Amino acid sequence: MNEIRQSLHFLSEDLLQKIEDTASIKDIPKNTEILREGQFVKVIPIVLSGLIKVFSRFKEKELLLYYIRPNEGCIMSFAASLKNNPSKIHAITEENTRVLLLPVDKVNGWIQQFPSINTLFYEQYNLRYSELLDTISHVIFDKLDQRLYNYLIEKSKLTKQNPIKISHRQIANELGTAREVISRVMKKLEIERKVQQHTNSIEIKEL
Repeated sequence: MNEIRQSLHFLSEDLLQKIEDTASIKDIPKNTEILREGQFVKVIPIVLSGLIKVFSRFKEKELLLYYIRPNEGCIMSFAASLKNNPSKIHAITEENTRVLLLPVDKVNGWIQQFPSINTLFYEQYNLRYSELLDTISHVIFDKLDQRLYNYLIEKSKLTKQNPIKISHRQIANELGTAREVISRVMKKLEIERKVQQHTNSIEIKEL
């Protein structure tokens, strides 16, 4: 249980003990759906290692909202669980991921008994709010070639990969556009020598 204490070191000893007694740790393979829109939240995930992608879906299109990195939790799951509302987002593992699962029925009681747990979720609110503002700003003000290049750089940093194993269709889904558009813009970035496309991956040339 040392990994719980390392990730949640700022919590009180009494609360850490309760988490160790009631929460569970699970290893989830890459590309596993862990939450979908309309599903009621029973556990709140805290990532210990790996990466989770959180996105919304409108008809056939997806829009990337944020990633949950190690030592972070899913604030949208937390918000839905507080009022017992169905989830408004989808979440899927981007890598093999190890998560701490906090049972919702216990978390609601801990909030009253141990105010320090609010630190975790308030920090997540601030982080996600800032990220969503950045996303909105990029969508409104940035040209697609700049959005795409910034997206690839961020993806490379998160996954610690370059080249990145990703398809044009996946990129299009996460940026909320069409595959054909991404293919055209990717070719422009390649002509500008910012990226190089391989058979199953994309290499960023100016990192």
